[in-house]
Amino acid sequence: MAAFWQQRGRRQENGGLGSVIDGLGSVFDVLLANARLVLGVSGAAVLAIATLAVKRLIDRATSPRDEGDPKAEQKSLEESWQDLALIKTTPKPPKKQRREDLSEPLLSPARPVVPGEAPDPRGCSAPLGAPQVKSSPVRCLTLQEKLLSHSAQLAVPEIQASLVPQLARSICTQLQNFLRSKCPELPFGRFFLSGALLDGLEVLAADHIHLMLPVVLDTGLWSLISGEDTVVRNPQYWMIKRIDLGYFPRGCSPWDRFMVGRYLSSSVLNETLHKLLVASINWPAIGGLLGCAIHPVVASRELKLEVKHDQVELSITLFPVVEMEDKVLLAVPPEGLVENLWLESFYRAEVSRVKELDAGDSGARQLCLRILNGVCRSQPSLHKLGGSPVTHVILHLSDTASDWAEESLADRFQQVLEELVASLEKGVLLSYFNPKINLFSGLLEEEIDEMGFVLYRAISEPELLL
Repeated sequence: MAAFWQQRGRRQENGGLGSVIDGLGSVFDVLLANARLVLGVSGAAVLAIATLAVKRLIDRATSPRDEGDPKAEQKSLEESWQDLALIKTTPKPPKKQRREDLSEPLLSPARPVVPGEAPDPRGCSAPLGAPQVKSSPVRCLTLQEKLLSHSAQLAVPEIQASLVPQLARSICTQLQNFLRSKCPELPFGRFFLSGALLDGLEVLAADHIHLMLPVVLDTGLWSLISGEDTVVRNPQYWMIKRIDLGYFPRGCSPWDRFMVGRYLSSSVLNETLHKLLVASINWPAIGGLLGCAIHPVVASRELKLEVKHDQVELSITLFPVVEMEDKVLLAVPPEGLVENLWLESFYRAEVSRVKELDAGDSGARQLCLRILNGVCRSQPSLHKLGGSPVTHVILHLSDTASDWAEESLADRFQQVLEELVASLEKGVLLSYFNPKINLFSGLLEEEIDEMGFVLYRAISEPELLL
């Protein structure tokens, strides 16, 4: 009580403002007491909320501020904005009904809830005879529908799909003409393009393509030795050995200049071509002729060109390739001291086999492969799974799962994920064309763990990958 009178005394010191406020408070109390009789329940609620907000504003304006609190003014402003928001959010009283509104159907008024009575779960029911509005249920897409919808989003933009091959072929022609004039003694075959874009398996963007440089060897002077029979013990690589040096000494083959020991060195050939690409070819002139800018990548171990056009940006990787004894070997030596190894490529056989199987049963293997390639491309942790490993899993499953119709796409997609997780757990994915080759042999343990974790989660929720 003493505190109350002390506060009242402070208000009276401020020019009698306290007595005015007390008078307003009494008026508000009288209004609130009689508001229910005059305005009804809803009107009284509106008036009560507005009155409460106004009283807060008055009390805050007249109450003494704490001089030691630097945030007092900021707090009062924030509270005032809250009170103003309270006033703005108060429900507006219903407007007076017009004559033309009488023809419209009305909802029955809400029945007041009696204390102790459970509320009606049906809420406000419409009068008899009024049209019933049915709410459409939320439709949950199945995995099959999500996969088909996702595949439509993977299409390469039309301008890229048409411009990139055309631009790459023009560069291919210019490069072959240069090598023929600069190195006429080297019997390169006809250059050609390769890659998922040309085979209809590219997704999202046509930003890379492969340019193959065939190295034509005399089979009477060269033979293949499996990497499994060498010190590397890796059946995925091969060595190209020079034979019959007693009868055909060095110099009989134009490729003898790229030998290390008695083997054709992929590293030496790549280094020679890299010097030509960087220092000898007038790329600004070729780019000006083709309407683009072409720059060789100097720091890369690969033979790579970066192409910038007004409408596309493209990366072209050059691969010297040897085709002997039904093998396709690329000049891609592994990192390390061994520089005479050639990597066996199964890309041509992979694509040919997948298309052959789809043509035989009207299957959706290519569609499944495109979706999985898109997933691996959009997920940084899955980049090394895209392309060959996923293709080999699909080919293995094709030997056991016969139903590859589009209606079974979701089941096959789920099954591919399960097979990938099982292979990652063992750290082994055998090549479809050579069971001696483990396609995961070049992966680090950390990479296998990360990919396995991502795909393991996706088995229960495949939508996480889409």
